[in-house]
Amino acid sequence: MGAFFETIPETTRVWLLEQKVFWIASAPLSASGHINVSPKGGSYFGIVDEKTFWYIDLTGSGIETTSHLHEPGNGRITVMFNAFDGPPKIVRLWGKGTVLEYCTPDFNSFVATHSVKTIPGTRSIIRVDIHQVGTSCGFSMPKYDFREFRPTLNDFFEKRVAAEEAGDKKNGIENYWAYKNQLSMDGLPGMQRGLVTAQKEKVKPITKMVGPAAPTMPRVVAVNSNGVKPFFVFIIAFVCFLLGQRSATLDARNLIAI
Repeated sequence: MGAFFETIPETTRVWLLEQKVFWIASAPLSASGHINVSPKGGSYFGIVDEKTFWYIDLTGSGIETTSHLHEPGNGRITVMFNAFDGPPKIVRLWGKGTVLEYCTPDFNSFVATHSVKTIPGTRSIIRVDIHQVGTSCGFSMPKYDFREFRPTLNDFFEKRVAAEEAGDKKNGIENYWAYKNQLSMDGLPGMQRGLVTAQKEKVKPITKMVGPAAPTMPRVVAVNSNGVKPFFVFIIAFVCFLLGQRSATLDARNLIAI
């Protein structure tokens, strides 16, 4: 039945690398924020060592995981795999995640060091520093036969990247990041590159929530003993502007996450 480890056992490591799909779970620090679970498919992941897992975060309309990992004092992430054929098995990896955004020095260094093959639409690499590994039976999980990976997402963002390279900024990937990836559904800062492009090109964020659950102002950073990073002070002011909160006069350095 269930067993726990501080590192990935070698037999589990081999099994993980054979899987076709896994799930990522994360959450904001705010008690009223929304927990996120995202499915990931394809061979865009790997294991550096017994305590380090990574995956390529491909572009999509959501930016929840990145927002939660960027949030100061947060970084919590869980990765889950389960068997769809062969013996039943579930594996969870608990750890702290770090976002290595596309074309940053950390991203470029990781790609070069670990020979990672990126594809058009690559948004970042998420590195997970694992502190706990759990295995369980998965006796209730159904069996499925794998057919193929869907090419739709890759095809879509190949066109976006091609448009960007051709000078078509409106239909390029940078504009997509600015429009859909600058904020999470709770109003947390998302992709830093998207935020910078949004400011430069005056791109307003897509509305991601409706009704009373929709945020009226960003759930921004929690202050720690080291203070708030200057980048996030800028982001707070910028996000408030985007959400129409010009009347908010609180010093961003003293804001505390809801």
